Amino acid sequence: MIPTKAAGEGALGVEECGCAPTPAEIRALRAGVSRRTLLGAGTAGLVAAIVAGPLPAAFATTYPSWDDVQAAKANEATKVAEVQRIQGFIQSLTGEVARSRTAAEQAAEAFYTAQQEYFEAAVRADTLQSQADAEAANATEAANKAGRVAAQLYRDGGDQTSLELFFSGSAATADDLLTRLGVMDKLLERNQMVYATAVTARDAAQSLTDQAVVARDERDRLQAVAEQKMSESQQAADAAQAALDAQTLNLGQLQAQLAALQDTTAKTIADYQAGVEAARIAEEQRRAAERAEAERLAAAGNGGGVVSSGWARPTSGRRTSDFGPRSSQCGNGYCSTSYHYGVDLSGGCSAGIYAAAAGTVVYAGYNGGYGNYIKIDHGGGIGTGYAHIRNGGFNVGYGQRVNAGDLIGSEGNTGNAFGCNLHFEAYVNGSPVNPINFLAARGVSI
Repeated sequence: MIPTKAAGEGALGVEECGCAPTPAEIRALRAGVSRRTLLGAGTAGLVAAIVAGPLPAAFATTYPSWDDVQAAKANEATKVAEVQRIQGFIQSLTGEVARSRTAAEQAAEAFYTAQQEYFEAAVRADTLQSQADAEAANATEAANKAGRVAAQLYRDGGDQTSLELFFSGSAATADDLLTRLGVMDKLLERNQMVYATAVTARDAAQSLTDQAVVARDERDRLQAVAEQKMSESQQAADAAQAALDAQTLNLGQLQAQLAALQDTTAKTIADYQAGVEAARIAEEQRRAAERAEAERLAAAGNGGGVVSSGWARPTSGRRTSDFGPRSSQCGNGYCSTSYHYGVDLSGGCSAGIYAAAAGTVVYAGYNGGYGNYIKIDHGGGIGTGYAHIRNGGFNVGYGQRVNAGDLIGSEGNTGNAFGCNLHFEAYVNGSPVNPINFLAARGVSI
């Protein structure tokens, strides 16, 4: 499912003037909205300004006003034409939402697949390099042992001393020589074994290093693919949201106008306008109540608290699943992967999710098995990811600048989740690392 944002509503009865904010202006406005401002917004105008996105070119058109509808009712031929025109607008809006939503879902699945393949390759490259380092250490230790054996052999006399003892003609010294030769044979045998071990370890280290190089090249290739798919998915999600915003802004009024044209009773145009306005107010109140509930749940825990390092706990929930290999879990029609690239923190449905540090939102949208997902770039190769956000639970958008501890969303059950929780990931140069250790190094305990 493509995530939905709060709907932005325009003034009723106002014709399209071509003066709507540009996409760049909307992004700039969103970037300047603080957590307090967003949650405390009480006017319809501010809410609409925050959440309304740019409309696709297909919707950059002039919709009929209520004055147009009133005029059309006075003439049967005009009314028929206006009915057909409005029906065309409704069909176009509905079709564009369905088309763009399907495209966004496909792009999101492609992003998720590419991202998981990249993560898998990153873990494989790191594992091979760790194994290569371990074998190199073994080779060094074996070589040192061989050196110590050789030194001992030299101290025990070596070949020249043995020959002198042999030619001395003394039975006692002959026995001594045989004893010495026996010791030398064992030292030589031991040295050969240690040497062979050192060579084997060296060759294994080189082989694993070569494999690690290949794995890193593949990791880098897949990282580029994943980044491209992320960009494509974000664009598709923006297009889907724009279509949904256009539908939200216009569909209710168009349907009311169509009903007014087809109604033969004495019900007035003003009655239809009032119905559209009442629906708009009810939707605003519902969304405001959702935001208030998310804030209430957020205040109940220690999520969002910023420590001296400038980092914050991403949610108040307890840790329910760790980072790394795990047995596959199945349920709700799907199975989890055998490697967990993050940690799960469960604060409850609609519990607040906070930015772990200051940064820029580089992705906000659906992401396959991660459900609704936000990725933040903190600079210096550091990033964080937040998955399973509830539908309608985004408090930030693509390109927005956030501070540590800002409320960016709320916990949900989207994607491959087994219940409401936050799946939190930490990235270093794009690759996932253990978030527990990562945050602990910055003074944050999860």
